[in-house]
Amino acid sequence: MFYLVCFDIVDDRTRARVVKCLKSFGERVQKSVFECSDLSEERFLKMKSQLEDLIDSREDTVRYYPLCKGCLKDVEFSGVGEPPAQGKWRIV
Repeated sequence: MFYLVCFDIVDDRTRARVVKCLKSFGERVQKSVFECSDLSEERFLKMKSQLEDLIDSREDTVRYYPLCKGCLKDVEFSGVGEPPAQGKWRIV
């Protein structure tokens, strides 16, 4: 499954740790947005658990948006960047 992960983290140190964690699961597309493609349910739950251990749930937010393959092909964007990766491999 493809997940769009967005976060709002108050503390700079915590934010850096969240970014480091997310880099092991996906690609950073904006300062607080990651695209995580091809996550099995097990890997998604592992990522979510790791992030929940890092954040302060009283003041931080992480949101997980699952996108199906049908939805991914309809993603639109403006400006610089690349469309979301729909698989593990991408030819550039």
